[in-house]
Amino acid sequence: MTREEFEALICDRYGITADYPFEDDLSTAVFRHMRNRKWFAVVMNIKRQRIGLEGDGNIDVVNLKCDPEVIYSLADQEAGLYRAYHMNKTHWITAALDGTCADGTLEWLLGISHSLTAPKIKPQKKKNAD
Repeated sequence: MTREEFEALICDRYGITADYPFEDDLSTAVFRHMRNRKWFAVVMNIKRQRIGLEGDGNIDVVNLKCDPEVIYSLADQEAGLYRAYHMNKTHWITAALDGTCADGTLEWLLGISHSLTAPKIKPQKKKNAD
């Protein structure tokens, strides 16, 4: 999946478009929940060496919030998945947006990230039935 396809997936699935919060970096796209403003995906263009890849040039990647056990079992084990670049490596995973990570895996990880960062629903107080 390419960066453009991934960003279109977020828009189609959640109705959310990117914002660009860094004035000096207009290529880093942040996707956040509308209610709590928490990030669930950060799309960046970084040097390949930053995630341990050989060769010159840059690569588009996305950081997604994830369960630590899932990160442990997938990062650096599955094609296109790495320990988080520039985020907490215990709670975030980086996926390449160059076709090496399976589309189904990206969609699954996006769903996990969106759920983990979603606004918490507060329980309603029970009213006394007098």
